[in-house]
Amino acid sequence: MGLSCFQGSIAKNVWRVNTEGTRMDAQQLKQQAAEHATQFIQSGMVIGLGAGSTAVLALRRLAELLRAGELRNVVGIPCSREIEAEALKLGFPLTTLEQNPVIEVTIDGADEVDPQLNLIKGGGGALLREKIVAQATKREIIVVDESKLSPALGTHWAVPIEVLPFGQGSQKHFLEALGAQVKIRQKSDGSTFITDQGNLIFDCNFGAISDVSALAAQLNGRAGIVEHGLFLGVAADVIVAGADGIKHLKRES
Repeated sequence: MGLSCFQGSIAKNVWRVNTEGTRMDAQQLKQQAAEHATQFIQSGMVIGLGAGSTAVLALRRLAELLRAGELRNVVGIPCSREIEAEALKLGFPLTTLEQNPVIEVTIDGADEVDPQLNLIKGGGGALLREKIVAQATKREIIVVDESKLSPALGTHWAVPIEVLPFGQGSQKHFLEALGAQVKIRQKSDGSTFITDQGNLIFDCNFGAISDVSALAAQLNGRAGIVEHGLFLGVAADVIVAGADGIKHLKRES
């Protein structure tokens, strides 16, 4: 899918960063998108370290810049234990929200992006920490490939919903009553997926969601639902890796 569904929406200010008439493979495009996102990081910043394959590429690039001395005094707050482990392996300095409650820039990924730059996140299971970090961030930069662009959230991706183990049956019944097809997330070995916070994830297929704000409000009001993967009004920028190069979408202020 291209960017046609985004024209005339909040996501104006679209420009092509990397054309040169050369078709690149998906990994090259992700690498270029990640490197473009790192241009927004300056020395002295507290940054959020998001999850997802492209966000990991950005983390690796930032670690290179720190080692080369092109960036200094940058510290990161990881969105998951997996990203924390990757950062430690790279020697990337870390901090916490207790020490630094305000984050200047976060680079993260997304599973689906609509024309208003609303997102579905949580495919990797880190949605709770990702949303906590996003809400503490002044500028959230999302990096995706163009297959993640969608005319409406839910068209191509189920909504991940993190629930407490206690009362999980009642949450499944509630979500089905809202029209979702609900599957409890499992790992590749068939065991139940457990989040970093010890909770379960229900992957809820609502189909194309006509009113994401109304659905988010219903989910927010339900005890036992810890968090959901609808990230509304969070992204300031979306950097898109596509067949024609890198495009940068900006939310109007």
